Amino acid sequence: MQPTRRVIKLAGGPVQAPFSDAILSGNALYLAGRIGIDPKTGKVPEKVEDEIKILLEGEKEVLAQAGMTMDDLVYVQIACTDLSLFQKFNPIYASYFTTKDYPAREFIGAGSLLAGGHFELQAIAVKR
Repeated sequence: MQPTRRVIKLAGGPVQAPFSDAILSGNALYLAGRIGIDPKTGKVPEKVEDEIKILLEGEKEVLAQAGMTMDDLVYVQIACTDLSLFQKFNPIYASYFTTKDYPAREFIGAGSLLAGGHFELQAIAVKR
């Protein structure tokens, strides 16, 4: 028997492209790559810290649509255009979890990202 499959697409997303924000298949949620575009301006903020917060708030919103939280993440991949931002990213990222049992993660260098963003995050979550 195949697991049920549900498409999650947030209303009013800044980029209209041929992909879903996430796919829920059984207990697993596959989150598409997301960049930190400010929904009010449609642009990446100038302050990197603001970009990170917008990025993670977007992830929380997608997870909530599936009845999950950041603590349900099991794997996170972050592409970053400037690896010197690793230390700025980590404390903000850690503050979004209620447990210290963080998901497996990779933080990799990237050439350039859409809209001039510094980060793109994709993830997999499994409902606890």
